[in-house]
Amino acid sequence: MKSKSASGGLVYSTDGGRMCPQCRQPLAQCQCSKAPARPAGDGVVRVGRETKGRGGKAVTLVRGLPLDDAALAALGKQLRTACGTGGTVKDGVVEVQGDHVERVLAWLTAQGYKPKRTGG
Repeated sequence: MKSKSASGGLVYSTDGGRMCPQCRQPLAQCQCSKAPARPAGDGVVRVGRETKGRGGKAVTLVRGLPLDDAALAALGKQLRTACGTGGTVKDGVVEVQGDHVERVLAWLTAQGYKPKRTGG
């Protein structure tokens, strides 16, 4: 007879959707796998340009914003709109497609942040 292991068990329910394998609660109600809060860092907003792993394409990265995930996503949308380009928010870092470091620095300064330019 096969015993239930910690990694097995109920994965999906028609009532609650996807289920947490640890506590067997719907993912919306799961408390065991909540993502840990990002460290606050040193409070400095850093803006830089990066091309690594992107096929030579430049991306402007904004790190160190002291915001929660929802506010960070909203700010990322405003930044992308101000630059007129696409981008995303991943792991607390706002990525804006293209080399828009100066424009992002000016926009963040106008919003009341004190950004610093990183890199060369």
